[in-house]
Amino acid sequence: MPAITTERTLTELDHVRITSLLRSTGGAPRRAKSGSPIGELLDSSAIVPSRQVPTDVVTMRSQVMIDDPQTGMERKITLCYPADSVPGTGMVSVLSPVGASLLGLRVGDVARWQTPDGLEKSATLQAIVFQPEASGNYTL
Repeated sequence: MPAITTERTLTELDHVRITSLLRSTGGAPRRAKSGSPIGELLDSSAIVPSRQVPTDVVTMRSQVMIDDPQTGMERKITLCYPADSVPGTGMVSVLSPVGASLLGLRVGDVARWQTPDGLEKSATLQAIVFQPEASGNYTL
């Protein structure tokens, strides 16, 4: 899978929480190693205070609409932490390939990820239905 090429923006709080999550689960050396999606994302993103993140950027707990270019179908996804992930309901963990590919993207960007069986997938970020920071919640 090619390296992340789209510039990403993360809030300071999201960056700290994800980094802490990786450390607490013992996954930091394995998951955040160079070349992994979440490690590359944490290492290469622009970090901004929560109050300064643009409203068109996917942050943690954002609810987004994505469009699969192969099928033309839209899906609603909520980006969450692993403990809140519920497969098949749209609650997608930030540590999953799909979740890591969405965090920090802007509306109109294309998310790219690799499935466990090695297939490359993509989806266009059509809209952000809900972003905590845009609603004034800077600590969600």
